[in-house]
Amino acid sequence: MLKFPPFRNALLLLGLCAPLAAETLGPGSPAPDFRLRDAEGAERALGDFRGKWLVLYFYPKDDTPGCTAEACAFRDELEIIHQLDARVVGVSVDDAASHRAFIAKYGLPFPLLSDPDGAVAERYGARGGLFGFVLARRHTFLIDPDGVVQRVWREVRPKDHAKEVIAALRGLR
Repeated sequence: MLKFPPFRNALLLLGLCAPLAAETLGPGSPAPDFRLRDAEGAERALGDFRGKWLVLYFYPKDDTPGCTAEACAFRDELEIIHQLDARVVGVSVDDAASHRAFIAKYGLPFPLLSDPDGAVAERYGARGGLFGFVLARRHTFLIDPDGVVQRVWREVRPKDHAKEVIAALRGLR
């Protein structure tokens, strides 16, 4: 049985730790289903991407330095990602208006989904925050065409991450 420090419950209350169940999400796990709205208000679900590889990346906040670097890196590598039969989808707790502005400012050609209460981020073990503010942690999940998680990045360097994802896609195909 796994043992955790006594302060884990306090960290959970502060939103600094994800629940234990989500921590077990890894390669070979079925990807948790989701239904979230994109920047235009259309509902998107995991099943919409069935039959293609999905790069599902969670990020803390629109138009901040690390999140902008990561989104722009995916934008700049999107042609290669599409050639590898994959799609990119970003998820944060920001609302549709924030996503629309972020997409317009940086010409992002992939959907950004709003997870306002962090419920989907929590199912993926990517929910974080501090003192009542909910944020998504910078985690990425590479999901195969059958909806199975094949790769998880919980430590992400925003500028280099798109290239890491491309290398993983090439290795798994």
